[in-house]
Amino acid sequence: MKQKCAEGSHCGGQGKYFSGRIQTTLNYACGISVLFIGIAGAMEGMLNIGPEGLGSGRSMLVVLSLVIGALVGEIINLEHLFERFGEWLKNRTGNARDKKFVEDFVNASLTVCIGAMAVVGSIQDGIYGDYSVLATKAVLDLIIILVMTCSAGAGCVFSAVPVAVFEGVMTALASLLKPVMTEAALANLSLVGSILIFCVGLNLVWGRKIRVANLLPALVFAVAAAFLPFSL
Repeated sequence: MKQKCAEGSHCGGQGKYFSGRIQTTLNYACGISVLFIGIAGAMEGMLNIGPEGLGSGRSMLVVLSLVIGALVGEIINLEHLFERFGEWLKNRTGNARDKKFVEDFVNASLTVCIGAMAVVGSIQDGIYGDYSVLATKAVLDLIIILVMTCSAGAGCVFSAVPVAVFEGVMTALASLLKPVMTEAALANLSLVGSILIFCVGLNLVWGRKIRVANLLPALVFAVAAAFLPFSL
């Protein structure tokens, strides 16, 4: 006879260490933390202090990046590809009964993959053999994923797979990426990436409503915008 899940907890291997009430609160804590990480990065990119006080800018970059990125991402349907890979991982790792495995995997993967730190660290590692930035990021990712795993489920742990692939590819292509990743391009990448991280936080707090993976092409446009003859 199948056991029903306790109220506030999730089936499929969760609830072993924390009650549903604690899991829910931890999940909100993770979501709020991710929200503020995203807000801080976005505000750092959009606000500046000038002679006349605090000013803002690059709004057009944000709008165009997200709109064009959403259009391309929805056509390709990157979210579906993430979900298919998550389903494959779920079945291969013996977590077939975990109903939230794929959602947790996608949220955790996007949280730790998006951002300029992974790109900068990979380029430094690939060209100069300096892995200090990647090592720092690995420690930060470990803490974030540990907390997310405790509050959500085992799917978060497997975010290590796309992170390793992404950073590995970036490191291998470092010599090709270095001329492209100028200071302006990295600033744009950091700004739009922070907004996408904010969207992940929204999904963690209020349930998965934004298909963040389908917004990932916005990062490509943000980098390309740095080479336009005019500023956005």
